[in-house]
Amino acid sequence: MSSHTSQEYVGLDVLDYEDRGRELSELISTKAGVKGLVDSGIHKVPRVFLSSADVKHQLERTSYDGTGNHVPIINLKDYEDKRRRNIVHEILQASKKWGVFQIINHGVPSLVMKNMLGCVYGFHEQPKELKEGFYSHDSTRKVWYYATVQPVRRAAFWKDTIACQFEDMTTDFEALPLICRNPMSDYVKHIVELKVKLCKLLSEALGLESNHLELMECMEARKVVGHYYPPCPEPDLTLGSAHHTDPYFLTILLQGDIDGLQVFNQDQWIDVQPMEGALIVMIGDLLQLISNDLLRSVEHRVLANRIGPRLSAACFFSTNGRNKDRKYGPIKELLSEKNPALYKEISQVEYYKHYSVHESCGSKSLPHLKL
Repeated sequence: MSSHTSQEYVGLDVLDYEDRGRELSELISTKAGVKGLVDSGIHKVPRVFLSSADVKHQLERTSYDGTGNHVPIINLKDYEDKRRRNIVHEILQASKKWGVFQIINHGVPSLVMKNMLGCVYGFHEQPKELKEGFYSHDSTRKVWYYATVQPVRRAAFWKDTIACQFEDMTTDFEALPLICRNPMSDYVKHIVELKVKLCKLLSEALGLESNHLELMECMEARKVVGHYYPPCPEPDLTLGSAHHTDPYFLTILLQGDIDGLQVFNQDQWIDVQPMEGALIVMIGDLLQLISNDLLRSVEHRVLANRIGPRLSAACFFSTNGRNKDRKYGPIKELLSEKNPALYKEISQVEYYKHYSVHESCGSKSLPHLKL
């Protein structure tokens, strides 16, 4: 694969070169991911990891500037008792203004979180021979491992991922490699318990009965991923993850101690600083849709780093298999003559297809569903 310097890329349409498709295929065929490139001793970023968005990224790279503009931190201690009303208010404000917040005293044991990140590290650090059997870009599999490649953008990103899609946490998790099986299943069980709490608090934040979102069956745990961002020799030339929103209802994210996650707020990119013991809650597109824009889906990205690996784990909440074709629209209890429905109804399956078309082209999906 060819490499270049950052100066050569300024003003260049990096999408337009003859060998890009072949280089993407070469990357996939190695079944070694980005870590395989790093292990080979490369000193420059292969051009297949660049896109026009990445050139823009060189010019716009910003971070926490000390002005106090940082992601809200919400303490869930005593959420069932005297502090509940305040916590609900904090969640509403954070979800409206940011679409993301960090939570502490959430009930997930620190050892469980540590073991989860440990198994992500352990899987990706294995020799290629022990991982390549899981390598695939077929997202219908129960378990698969892959380098992030977007064919429409014709670009790759500086990240490897192991993913598990499940309906039943016991039987489906048995498909995981042994190094991940117990830590990942234990982590997801605790995250599901946390999700139940958050569903109640979010329902109340919307002015609904506390069981409203749970009864809608729109936030079942369906997928868990473990991201591994290897150290990058030229981090200004690529991204760990391109800017996007999540096509789910809710995401709960655990990140390690290396920064890189940024969210877009008030026309600038803001670092989500790693915070020991904290979890990050992100509003997804479909929660924005059913809340009729009361809550906001957060746009986020991950920068590449010279140090690493950076580790994170995300659990995505959406409909379960039996509800995949069920239509969801703005919640009727939130609507009135002054607040009419803003979106058409859509199923989770339909939204995935809709999202894949727009997101792969770098555009937001939700505006296209406006009535």
